[in-house]
Amino acid sequence: MRKLQCGFSLLETMAALAVILVVSGIVMSGMIQMMNTQSKIANRTEMHAGVRSATELLQQEIGQAGKVSLGDPTANVTLASAVVVGTASFSLNTSAGVMPTVYPGEVLTVDVGANQEAVTVGGTSSAPTAPFTYAHPAGVAVSALGAFATGIVPPAVAPASYTNGSTGTVLKLYGDINSDGKMLYVEYTCSQGTSTAPGTLYRNQVSITAASKPAVDNTMILLNNVLTNPNDPSNNVVPCFSYQVQSLGSGYVVTDVAVTLTVQTQNVDPQTGAFQPETKALLNVSPRNVFEVWDTARLVDPTRAQPIPASVTNLLP
Repeated sequence: MRKLQCGFSLLETMAALAVILVVSGIVMSGMIQMMNTQSKIANRTEMHAGVRSATELLQQEIGQAGKVSLGDPTANVTLASAVVVGTASFSLNTSAGVMPTVYPGEVLTVDVGANQEAVTVGGTSSAPTAPFTYAHPAGVAVSALGAFATGIVPPAVAPASYTNGSTGTVLKLYGDINSDGKMLYVEYTCSQGTSTAPGTLYRNQVSITAASKPAVDNTMILLNNVLTNPNDPSNNVVPCFSYQVQSLGSGYVVTDVAVTLTVQTQNVDPQTGAFQPETKALLNVSPRNVFEVWDTARLVDPTRAQPIPASVTNLLP
């Protein structure tokens, strides 16, 4: 009687192992490819999220630049005491409890109805005066209409030629940026770099009444992977910030800001072994308060174009 043989021969086992190794290799290759693809997507997603957050903030603050406020948007601002005809000192009350700040050169609209008038602040911020054509009792409404014409500080080159104005790498703006009654001066500094030594986008913020602005440091970083922008089709250098400038009276206003930022991924691409760059361009960001006052001041009422406070001028250098 013949015995039955169980199991596989050595040849069969080796063939089976070879098949398993081939299949395992294919599976592992696919998994590695999937992991590399996932890493690449995560890398680019992180880069896009960072530059999107920065450009959204830029868009919002450029749009708000130039807004004038005497205090909290819900507060009623009134004369604290009666004023007589002629140049007189005055003070203000606000229902929010926080005293508003005025500055020399600011134009205030006082009262309503037949006695309403626009007066230009003199004296100092702590002891303001104004030339009144009408006498006004305590408690009449006071407002600062219009906007800062230089809410986006015009560039330091022609045609504006503003001393210490905005540049291709430094954007300077001010106003009630957050619509909360707090007047701020904000400075964006774009330091471009290379793939091996990327640059940085900083945001520096102080009150417009501050004596000075702090030096730029790492707490102000918005992006730390900024590259030099590629040249345009005509091979011209593309700055981080460029400005559309319009004349207003004897000065200039910025009615449009173009923002162009080139960034790279934080990590090298696992497939190419190189950093992946991306250029984000906002070609038409309009400071709506500045644009509105430019339109109003040149056509209807020039007093709506509020002048730049001296304290802001001191913060520009």
